[in-house]
This record gives sequence, C-alpha cells and structure tokens, in this order.
Amino acid sequence: MALFALASWNLNVYIMTPGDATPVAPLISVSGVAHEAARSTILLTDVYLQGATGLSWLTSHFDPHAVLINGSALTDPGVPLDELNAQSFLDMATSKENARVAAFTSLGWTIPVTLVGAAVQAVIVPSPARSAGVNVADQVTSINGQVIHQSCDAISALHRVAPGTRVALSIRPARFSPVGEISYGPVTTKSVVTVPAPSTVAASDCPGVSGRATSWIGVSLSTALHYSFPATVSIATPNIGGPSAGLAMALTIIDQLTPGSLTNRQLIAATGTIDPNGLVGDVGGVAQKTIAVERAGASLFVVPSGEYAEARAASNGRLRVVGVDTLSQAISAIRGKSPIPAPLAKP
Repeated sequence: MALFALASWNLNVYIMTPGDATPVAPLISVSGVAHEAARSTILLTDVYLQGATGLSWLTSHFDPHAVLINGSALTDPGVPLDELNAQSFLDMATSKENARVAAFTSLGWTIPVTLVGAAVQAVIVPSPARSAGVNVADQVTSINGQVIHQSCDAISALHRVAPGTRVALSIRPARFSPVGEISYGPVTTKSVVTVPAPSTVAASDCPGVSGRATSWIGVSLSTALHYSFPATVSIATPNIGGPSAGLAMALTIIDQLTPGSLTNRQLIAATGTIDPNGLVGDVGGVAQKTIAVERAGASLFVVPSGEYAEARAASNGRLRVVGVDTLSQAISAIRGKSPIPAPLAKP
C-alpha cells in the first residue's frame, strides 16, 4: 500500500537521466543537388526527462547519473508546464532550419531569407491570448489588418493600445503531429481583448517603441523566417524535441554534401545549439549526454565550449571531449584541422 501511494504521488519535480545516442544520417535525406549517402556516423544525443512520483523520486537517489529538476525551472515565469512539449518541438523545428542554413552557408551558398510573421514562443497563463486559443508555434501575420513581418511589428502594433481594446489577430495556426512534427493550417482570425500590462513586463527594445507597454495579451514572440534553399533537406526527428541536436544535424548535412567521410569513418557525437551563422550554444544535461555517448562507443564528443568542463568531468577518461564555439571549429576538430572539401554541387 505504501509503495502504491508513492508511485501515484506526482511531484512538481522532473528526473533527468542519460538518454540515447542516435545516428543522424538515417534521419536526413537530400534532394535537388548532388550528394552522397553519408559515410560518417555522427550521433546526436539526448536526455530522458520524466515527471517524478514519490517512488521514482526516492529511487533516483540511487542512480548516480540522475538529476532532479524543479518543474518551475523548465519554463519561464507564468508559462505552464503543459506548453513544455510544444516549446520543445518548436525548438527542434527551429534547430533543423538553423542547421540547414548553417550547413549550406559553410559550403559557400547564400541562403535568401524572408520575414513571414511573429512566431509565438510561449503563452502566459492566465492571459487574453490563452483565453482566445492562441498556442505555441502559431504565427501572427496581421493585427487589425496591419501586416506583421516580424516580432517588432507585432509589439509596435500593440504597444499603445488601450486596455480593454478588442484586437483581431490573423494567425497561421500550428499543428503538431503525434510525433511532434509541425505543420501550418490556413490563416484564421482570433479576437483578443487586451488587459493592462503587468508590472513584470519589461520595456521593449524594438526600434521606435519606447517605454513600457500600455496593454498586454500575454505572449512571447520571435520573428518567423522562411529560407529558400538550393536543395530539399528533410530531417525526421520523431518524438525528439529541444534545440541541442542542431550542431550534429549541421555536421551530417555537410557530410552528405561533400565527398568522402567527414569523420574518417570514426564514430563521433556532437551536441550544441546552432544558429544560422554557425554559432554553437550551450544545451544543458551535458553530463548525462556524455554517459550516453560513452555507452554508444563514440571516440569523440564535440560540445559547446561553455560546457566542456562538465562533459570532461563526466567522462571516463577514454572519451576525447572537444569544446567549440562555431561550426567551423567543430569541423576542424573532427577533420584534424584539414579544410572542408568543396561541395559536390557548387553554388
């Protein structure tokens, strides 16, 4: 009876443990330019994150690789935990796009970009946006008929609106498949009534917008972008969320677009966010990811430089760990400082 009670007692705590180290190449397909089947085995690595019960919280203390995380640390203030999965899958979608841009750019292509709206990163609870059915990953394309090209357009349009004003948001609604892939439906209109901005809302740094907002709808926004690529690069990541696979995906795309094996057929792993300019960022959970990489038998683990010490401390001493700040540094570390080959299809 006591064990049953512990097992059914859900806590506002999550348990993070080592996940899997998964080959990236089978997840990626390229069409539209000359390419090769990937000759390298580059692994992405993740962690398992599960809500704790009283029983799992107790047993986690006997797992040397388990870390307990308070639920409030997983989202921003006011953002409910029920948005965690959607935010994680949105992060993955952004990471895929960034990996494509960074990979093609590193090989000499110029990738045109178009601003297509304001993407909803989070919805505060309670808030007018939540009540109106605005969701994470939705894209705002106009407000009261004013076209929204980027997040600052939306912020500017709402900045001096009086509280209690009804505004019409034209939204391209996001749809999540059962495995977390995002698609978008036709534009629809949602009616939102503004409220006074909470004192916790900081002043905007958007050009032409000064002082704190008069009213508020309760969303966090970023600029939605559309890139025009010279080829189609499809990346399937069923049930994998978060931004930490960005570096591994960019490296694997480069491997497919250049002759030979990027890793000289060595089994390597990489973790780190990637931005369109090829900058690598921290990811968290690196100690647990190091364990997963070692279990997979990799000889090299490329990590963000800010998390090198954590990965090195968690390793068994046989795994070579390298810290990097950029995609080009990661390639140099993998290839032993030799240059990147010319792409199979020149830009």
